[in-house]
Amino acid sequence: MYKRILVPVDGSATSLRGLKEAVRLAKQQHAALRLLHVVDELPLIMNLEGGIYIESMLETMRAEGRKILARAQAQARGLGARPQAVMLESMSGRVADVIVREAKKWRADVIVIGTHGRRGVTRLVLGSDAEEVLRASPVPVLLVRGAPARRAKAPKKRR
Repeated sequence: MYKRILVPVDGSATSLRGLKEAVRLAKQQHAALRLLHVVDELPLIMNLEGGIYIESMLETMRAEGRKILARAQAQARGLGARPQAVMLESMSGRVADVIVREAKKWRADVIVIGTHGRRGVTRLVLGSDAEEVLRASPVPVLLVRGAPARRAKAPKKRR
């Protein structure tokens, strides 16, 4: 059913959960697996106060992106997959737009993406790349929820 699976990775634990699910699906479907990391340059460009340091910071972000992809590739290989890896840069748009463009260009059959599952004000403030991908994607999107946040136990009441 799926021959090409696109997996955006950002190095987070949630992203790793998405990667593990994508590998499982790729093995089951005998599908090609492509890992994608997007270097989001927009926050740097918006903060032009440190203009002279932008190129240095961009190179640091690119180097970190290469490390994230290398770790994700190693993890996927350790799980029995043989993924491709690609790093793209976004200077003027949302990360979700880059992911959707890559899915179209590569002709992905499905996108597997980890999501934090935030709700309410937290989601409004932080946004949701996964939700934006889900809304814009021309192909099915499998959202893999991250580990639930641990809640602090309420102190026991004394009687």
